Amino acid sequence: MNIKSLLLGSAAALVAVSGARAADAVEVVAEPEPVEYVRICDTYGTGFYYIPGTETCLKVGGYIRYDIGVGDVFGQTSIDKRDFANGIANGALVVNENDTYYKRARAALQLDARTETELGTLRGYMHINFNYDTNENGVSILGLTPNLSAIAPVSDSSDTWGLNHAYIELGGFRVGKTDSLFTTFTDYAGGVINDDLVGFGPYGTHQIAYTFDAGNGFTAAVALETGDGNSTLISLAGLPLVSTNIYSIDSYIPHVVAGVGYTGGWGSIRAVAGYDSVWEEFAGKLRLDVKASDAVSLFVMGGWKSSSTYDLSAIGGSASFSPNYYGNWGGDWAIWGGATFQASEKAAVNVQLSYDDAENFAAVANVAYSVVPGFTVTPEVAYTDNFGTSGSDAFGGFLRFQRNF
Repeated sequence: MNIKSLLLGSAAALVAVSGARAADAVEVVAEPEPVEYVRICDTYGTGFYYIPGTETCLKVGGYIRYDIGVGDVFGQTSIDKRDFANGIANGALVVNENDTYYKRARAALQLDARTETELGTLRGYMHINFNYDTNENGVSILGLTPNLSAIAPVSDSSDTWGLNHAYIELGGFRVGKTDSLFTTFTDYAGGVINDDLVGFGPYGTHQIAYTFDAGNGFTAAVALETGDGNSTLISLAGLPLVSTNIYSIDSYIPHVVAGVGYTGGWGSIRAVAGYDSVWEEFAGKLRLDVKASDAVSLFVMGGWKSSSTYDLSAIGGSASFSPNYYGNWGGDWAIWGGATFQASEKAAVNVQLSYDDAENFAAVANVAYSVVPGFTVTPEVAYTDNFGTSGSDAFGGFLRFQRNF
């Protein structure tokens, strides 16, 4: 009887365990969420990827840059602080100046987002610069010489930032902040860093623009701009008077720019014209680029502008000026020319010469050397024969380190 009871109990226990395991087997375990990995977007070139969950392609880029400038053209002047302090201590103002470096550290951030739509590519682009620059600031001692800053600069450094570009594009339509079409349509000037020692046009401005690309090398563009961020220095009754934003529009009539161009295997030719609605002046440029060989490319560009001179002598001024937003070179005309020679896979030599109707001449040359992919070192030298207020010859050296990403 005891054996029978033991066998029946064991069987019951086995049935209970089997039932429990069977119950466990029918439980539903939640599946893990699928992981959506970043996908490469090769529609717009290298560096783009799809933003997860969207059909928008994004590229994050920029650069880290360090610049050093020396000489009259690129360097700075600073009061000799020890001589100045000794002079003040001895009861005599001593204003001696020394040459010193110009330096800039910059971190640039670029974001480029693009999506294909039934109306063409929808693009949003931004470029922000964060800078740590040396500057020339004036000093004033005890208020005895309020204009001391004109003759006694002090070199120091400060943090700044700037929004270079922020615009939206749909097809060929663009609206936002960027460099003037008068400057970009002719691709600025040469391959040197300091290509604007003789000015060739303005930079940042509000802009509404449309560019037509025929697909066969022919392009045409038109833009409405506001002319922000420009200033000039005039003198009234012997006192310096800074008039800022003298080109910013003061009515509902914008500045207008239009350009046409053609690009082929041999090079390109482009023409652009701008109308300054504030001062009612015109300016135009014509540029020719030629690929002389696989290693050598050449360019020449000419500019002409209308001008009206405003003489301040009638109200006690000691200067006059001839404003033209788009024609910011001296005199009525100017010419720029240069060449790029690809000396090797790592090194490119760039040369540029420029001259204007006011007898401003500049010669600039550099070597852009790619140390490793993404890191370029560029030493540059320059000469001008009508520099600053003295109008004398001046030399300068510039050195740039740049890491692109």
